[in-house]
Amino acid sequence: MAQLRQEVEPGEAGLDAKALGRLDRHFARQVDAGRLPGFLVAVARGGRVAHLTTYGHRDVAAGLPVEPDTLWRIYSMTKPVTAVAALLLMEEGRLALDDPVARYLPEFADARVHVEGSGEEVRTRPAAGPIRIRHLMTHTAGLTFAFYHAHPVDALYRDAGLHSSVAPGADLARTVEVYARMPLQFEPGTQWNYSVASNVLGRIIEVVSGRPLDEFFAERIFRPLGMPDAGFRIDDEQAGRLAELYGEKEDGSGIEPIPGLPLRGRPRFLSGSGGLAASAYDIHRFMEMLRRRGELDGVRLLTPETVALMTANQLPGNADLRSFGSHPAHDAPGNEGVGFGLGVSVVIDPSRTQAPSGIGTFGWSGVATTTFWVDPSRDLTVQFLTQLRPRRSHTVYPDLKRLVHEVVAPGSRQSPR
Repeated sequence: MAQLRQEVEPGEAGLDAKALGRLDRHFARQVDAGRLPGFLVAVARGGRVAHLTTYGHRDVAAGLPVEPDTLWRIYSMTKPVTAVAALLLMEEGRLALDDPVARYLPEFADARVHVEGSGEEVRTRPAAGPIRIRHLMTHTAGLTFAFYHAHPVDALYRDAGLHSSVAPGADLARTVEVYARMPLQFEPGTQWNYSVASNVLGRIIEVVSGRPLDEFFAERIFRPLGMPDAGFRIDDEQAGRLAELYGEKEDGSGIEPIPGLPLRGRPRFLSGSGGLAASAYDIHRFMEMLRRRGELDGVRLLTPETVALMTANQLPGNADLRSFGSHPAHDAPGNEGVGFGLGVSVVIDPSRTQAPSGIGTFGWSGVATTTFWVDPSRDLTVQFLTQLRPRRSHTVYPDLKRLVHEVVAPGSRQSPR
């Protein structure tokens, strides 16, 4: 069975073992205090795993521990995978960043933009320009999520039954048709709004490739990269390794199990936005392909130039998420100094970020408190996996970045060759 293993001692990779111990103890305290069920954290340098810790439980009630081969619902960490799938098609000349979405999904041909009003009183106008593929990949298309409660268009998504981003009982094709009937919050390309755009991109991948999204991912990404557990569903053997999902109790007194993304049997709705489960080994393989600029173990998925494009800030004027965001939810300190590439965030000004980061660091996170990043300046890849959907903001990500930032030993800014 493929599972992540520590390959070298921290010192051999230029990492500080004492700082790594502080990192582990910090999150172990969160588990012991009942704020996290358990976690896995892995740090690799130069492609070699130099730190791997598991702590706590994947299923608290059953007493099942987190193990290196535990499976996790990675939710929005699916989005970078969807971006890579689209980039594969672009390299084959079957898509282009500036292609109008309506070329592949005609239902978007007459997009309209919200002007004023709400509900039945909403007033719209024709969009000045088309939604393009690049707008989907950078979340600048004008689409949104139903759960924001920050704009009249969010409410229209809720009225259409899109509370969990899927139309009731619908597949991906039908759900995307419902998205197309919603007005845009703004002109495509003029603001950043994290949204259902990756689901639309997933549907375009299906249309262009002629393959369902799960088959395309498996054939073109997971099998070539050797990611055996990644997918939209799990079998009987995998089910025993799947971590339980938890949420914070309403009174703040701890955590409790909550329903998670269903994974038994092939889902009707194949979400390019958040549908995948994976192991730490799978995520490490995916990160390594990106760290190595598109190649892993002799298999080249993307050219170095394409990965460079993916991991460069694509927001106009080199703007960050805070200044280019569309509503107050995006005005968080964590969005300052961070831009957005094609499916991943990108650090553009480390001096303004909420937590220490190397310039050019890219990655993304999931709603169940999973995250990964690649720091090219220090040749680091990092992943943190747990299964907690918080009710309120938490400090897991900034704490993790601060603690990881301390692990690179002084005078060892690059991995030894």
